[in-house]
Amino acid sequence: MQFLVYLLIYPILWCVSMLPFRVLYFVSDIVYFVVYYVIGYRKKTVRENLKLAFPDKTEAERLQIEKDSFKHLCDMFLEMAKTMTISRKQIDKRYKIINLESYLEFEKKGKSIALLCAHYASYEWAVSLNHHITFKGYGIYKKIANPYFDKLVKDIRSRFKAYLITTKETKTCIEENSKNGVLGLYGFASDQTPRASHNLHWDSFLGIETPIHIGAEVLAKRFDMNVVFLKTTKVKRGHYEATLELMSDDINSVPDYKISEAFMRKVEQQIYENPSLYLWTHKRWKHKREHFQ
Repeated sequence: MQFLVYLLIYPILWCVSMLPFRVLYFVSDIVYFVVYYVIGYRKKTVRENLKLAFPDKTEAERLQIEKDSFKHLCDMFLEMAKTMTISRKQIDKRYKIINLESYLEFEKKGKSIALLCAHYASYEWAVSLNHHITFKGYGIYKKIANPYFDKLVKDIRSRFKAYLITTKETKTCIEENSKNGVLGLYGFASDQTPRASHNLHWDSFLGIETPIHIGAEVLAKRFDMNVVFLKTTKVKRGHYEATLELMSDDINSVPDYKISEAFMRKVEQQIYENPSLYLWTHKRWKHKREHFQ
């Protein structure tokens, strides 16, 4: 059944990837209408999240953010499909790294790098960063249940010299590279909800108490990595700019949890600047502290 689903969907994705961008975004507008007005995909979750995050905004203001976020989500999904065939020249034109020289200075420090980013703007096209780095680039992701689509995603990323490793493989991969003297850039999208556990670290996110991921910080400390934040902004439809900000080049001198908390503050700043570019379709505040006491 999984292979059948793959056979049915793959040709559609490939055809979408071959569309000129003008046509691609016309299709995205149609997809938005179906997803938002006909299917109502996770609309309730998005609405609840926005009400929690922006209680001071009017219903009309939150509704506008909701609609804009779904439009962006549809754009990003089709941009992800476009990655199957997009050329290096095209992606470099549409996803520009503003301070690449600063990043290359980070590499000269001779340490592997933990790159922290959010599910914001175009986290999919951040893969183009691998064109410009000398380190080996790894993207940490949650394995896709369908093995055929999982392989497809890996194949797409490999076009940009990016190696995907699952969350379960991350520690082992970094450990092996450290032993063998391989310097790597490890991308962590650490802004979503961690798995339920009694060892959660609690902080606030958009003013709401919630557990946060600390795995990137723990691994960065264990293997003495520099920590960099990837900030992405949307210039206009289909065009993004990324800035790389050094968070620490002496990670073990930073008190525990401070890097993880500082990362959340940076994500908040992005969201407050333009909340419609954030991924609101997941239940970000589903865990309550009292459930773990």
